[in-house]
Amino acid sequence: MRGRLKWAVGVAVLAAAAAVGTVAVAGGGRDIDENLTGFEENPSVSTTGNGSFEARVDRRNEEISYRLEYADLEGEVTQAHIHFSQRAVNGGISAFLCTNIGGGTATTPACPGPNDGTVEGTLTAADVVGPEGQGIEPGAFGELVDAIKAGVTYANVHSTKWPAGEIRAQLEDDDRGGDRDDD
Repeated sequence: MRGRLKWAVGVAVLAAAAAVGTVAVAGGGRDIDENLTGFEENPSVSTTGNGSFEARVDRRNEEISYRLEYADLEGEVTQAHIHFSQRAVNGGISAFLCTNIGGGTATTPACPGPNDGTVEGTLTAADVVGPEGQGIEPGAFGELVDAIKAGVTYANVHSTKWPAGEIRAQLEDDDRGGDRDDD
């Protein structure tokens, strides 16, 4: 009886794992989960501000669903973006996450605040604004995803005290280390 119970539990666990794996592969998604600090800004900023950026990249459906949280900013939030550049180097804007000063796309939400907030949204090809000078054309969703996959993008939050950026994190998808190419 005990052997059958162990066998049944084992089969149930394998079935559940297979179902979860199938859903993940079918969606073609990649996960990003990063913490934003002033120390990752360039140049580094000593600030009380902190935050997190979580995203699910779905290349097949050309969507990046994201959640950006920030707290204890020393200045009032003005805007937040995904930028194209390697670690410790400033780069151009690829997509707006939120803005209170304009310049975003028609679907860019306002940044909540003034010093704390959470913003959620979905980026599509229409939200990719460049940077053209670095080879990513407006609307080039696949190029932005390639840059994220390569670890050469970062998210940051700009404020009135730190206009160039108060908190930042390099974006590296959680599947980057593997050889999977299901995105």
